[in-house]
Amino acid sequence: MTSPGTAALGPGDPGYDEARSGVQRSYLHRPSALVRAEGVADVRRAVRYAARHGLEVAVQATGHGLNVPTEGGVLIETSRMAHVRVDPVTRTAWAAAGTRWEQVIEAAWEHGLAPLSGSSPDVGVVGYTLSGGVGLLSRAFGCAADHVLRVDLVTADGEPRSLTPGDDLFWAVRGGGGNFGVVTGLEFALFPVDRLYAGGLYFDTPHLPAVLRAYREWTATVPDTMSSSIGLIPMPDVPGVPPPLRGRHLAHVRIAYLGTAESGERLVAPLRALGPRLVDTLGEMPFTASGTIHNEPKQPRNFYCANAMLGEFGEALPDAVLDLVGPGRGVFAVVQFNHLGAALAKRPEVENAVSHRGASHALRVVTLPQGPGRDPAHEVAQGVTRAAAPWTLGRSPNFVQGDERAYEQARECYEPAVFERLAALKAVHDPGNMFRCNVNIPPAGRQAYKLSMSTKCE
Repeated sequence: MTSPGTAALGPGDPGYDEARSGVQRSYLHRPSALVRAEGVADVRRAVRYAARHGLEVAVQATGHGLNVPTEGGVLIETSRMAHVRVDPVTRTAWAAAGTRWEQVIEAAWEHGLAPLSGSSPDVGVVGYTLSGGVGLLSRAFGCAADHVLRVDLVTADGEPRSLTPGDDLFWAVRGGGGNFGVVTGLEFALFPVDRLYAGGLYFDTPHLPAVLRAYREWTATVPDTMSSSIGLIPMPDVPGVPPPLRGRHLAHVRIAYLGTAESGERLVAPLRALGPRLVDTLGEMPFTASGTIHNEPKQPRNFYCANAMLGEFGEALPDAVLDLVGPGRGVFAVVQFNHLGAALAKRPEVENAVSHRGASHALRVVTLPQGPGRDPAHEVAQGVTRAAAPWTLGRSPNFVQGDERAYEQARECYEPAVFERLAALKAVHDPGNMFRCNVNIPPAGRQAYKLSMSTKCE
């Protein structure tokens, strides 16, 4: 085969294993050709090479959201395309394909601005945004996809396109993920935020049931400027964990409030009254410190994700979750509830494919499998989401990983009319389903359905 470019690596080449490995290590890409793209020209060559040889295309920046790895296809690794430009006059930023949120946060903060980034600044801008992007400021401003202004895309024919409002693909990629091409850059809005009242409250194991039930009730009382989540986290008893948290099953309440410290203190007072905290980090902070709110690990690791978008945080759900994965149950699972609603419930002026805007909360589960394929940890995660079924509207494309229900899970990420429109556009712009190593929306038609039945991308 003709090489897809001078930047291409194959199995056994120096640097191949490092380049194909992202943060998510339960799944690993095994491409026949790996392109470490440095610009749009490299992306175009890689896509054209894949088209000539009938290969699928996978894209990876950081590898946080890897759900379906390629086996023998072409992997375009974009970490070298990590550039950001901020325009303080228009309050916008442009980020290239491999840019991480920490780069945008730093560049915007110099001008008193902030992006709609998520809980971890280490996550890539593009993948997070294309799948919706619910972050620290989303109850105030909406999801990241709502504020995208331009998308630079290489389509299945290897041609570059600049997508703006009025283009069907502009609607589709904002929420439809990587199903329609390789995004080489995004332009999006920034917001006048330089400081937050934010941080976390850590409660010990005996208080966990009461804190979870109280959090459910508390979220019904707060203003749109208050974003929050609660994590139920079994902390290992190892030296790397801070002594106050080591070996405990915690309730970690995370706060990001756009208001004064005084009003923030009043809003969180009912939570503080629930009992003593092992750690209390709430206070004013610059947005550049926003990664400390959730304080998520950066190191590569095995994990498996599942999620549910909840129309209601059911009264019986806290006890159901604790019965499955609470203290003393002998299983490892991190369970998180994110408070949604407010601006997230409103459709943007320029429509996109983001669905389930009626959700009040998102339920996310992370477990630790031993490797790819079916694993007891998968069943633990799916068991938690099954317990939430009476209140579930659907799924989010973020925090979905491939299994034998890949097609059904993809459908659950979208309202029916949205999925059908996406599938019709896929049939026009990627009829061969080249871009299928993702939460896949196969092209409309019988052949597309057959393609969707494979849980591997090959």
